[in-house]
Amino acid sequence: MKYCKNCLQPDTRPNTRFTSEGICPACDYFSRLQHVDWQERYEILRDLLQSYPRRPNQHFDCIIGVSGGKDSTRQALWVRDKLGLKPLLACLSYPPEQVTQRGTDNISNLIELGFDVVLSAPAPGTWKTLMRSAFDRFTNFGKSTELALFSSVPQLAIRYGIPLILWGENPGLQLGDLKTLGRTGYDGNNLRYMNTLSGGALDWMLESGVSLSELIPYQYPTPEEFDAHGLQIVYLGWFLGDWSLVNNGMYSAASGLEIREDTVENTGDLLGVTSLDEDWVTLNQMIKYYKFGFGRVTDYVNEEIRLGRITRDAGIRLVEQYDDACSDDYIAAFSDYIGISVDDFWRQVHASVNRELFDIRADGRIERKFTVGEGL
Repeated sequence: MKYCKNCLQPDTRPNTRFTSEGICPACDYFSRLQHVDWQERYEILRDLLQSYPRRPNQHFDCIIGVSGGKDSTRQALWVRDKLGLKPLLACLSYPPEQVTQRGTDNISNLIELGFDVVLSAPAPGTWKTLMRSAFDRFTNFGKSTELALFSSVPQLAIRYGIPLILWGENPGLQLGDLKTLGRTGYDGNNLRYMNTLSGGALDWMLESGVSLSELIPYQYPTPEEFDAHGLQIVYLGWFLGDWSLVNNGMYSAASGLEIREDTVENTGDLLGVTSLDEDWVTLNQMIKYYKFGFGRVTDYVNEEIRLGRITRDAGIRLVEQYDDACSDDYIAAFSDYIGISVDDFWRQVHASVNRELFDIRADGRIERKFTVGEGL
């Protein structure tokens, strides 16, 4: 395990590759942004949008996937108020046991701001079955839920006849998931290859006892379907020089976004602005930490280090203190939902801990072997 020499990105992130100088892809990309002509990029975007004129009987210029959170709220407002487009907002709705009141309030805020929003709600029984199976097989309940989340937008784009899909950040450039890189910095049609969406999903889901017809919401359209319908995903983050966790949170909060009030000790959310529509993502971030040696706080501080708002040493202290943060209440609620005990939850987590990076003590405590910022 090695760390980026600039930030706290470890080389254990899936699909990442450091430069020969020991710099992670995200820091390498950020260094090149200092020489970008943002007005030129804006003009590229305007030209690109003109190549997608509204078709006959097409009521919207584009489609944007939204959760009501900081990124999607900022995207929706910028696309409408700056670019002058009429977007259709697409939201995948979680079951009542998972969605937060905060999440429903934030979607309501988008509606009150004047946007057209369409909700997609997969069958809750199938959702729960797949969540349990994903946790048992991969110790990652999001293996199924994120498939539905990412698949819903292009599926709805096809159904509504809207070829242009506007997305947020480019995970290849801004996070380092290099498999997602497209022909250009804004081409998102390789999003299907990101770590979240890859891995023979249909096979394991069918083995979970659900039928093929029940899996329609979880099937990301094929490249052939993208071509047949002329779908194009465009990363808006490539065109916005001030795209960041903090800036997106501030812009959206000023427009009515409700942020998280829980403590950092319970969530690992340093600013209270991430994944506002549900809380169980917190335990998945904790599990990610035990698998790969980085969690939500690492992602937060890396961006702040690049922007020069905190030092690497300050970031190390935050990562050491909070990167595995997760409330016992969230773990209990999730365990109850999928029908296991909290002890069963921890047995499954312990079985998936990366033993090269962590030790498990006799009392169940998980301790890191590596030194944050240095590695092994």
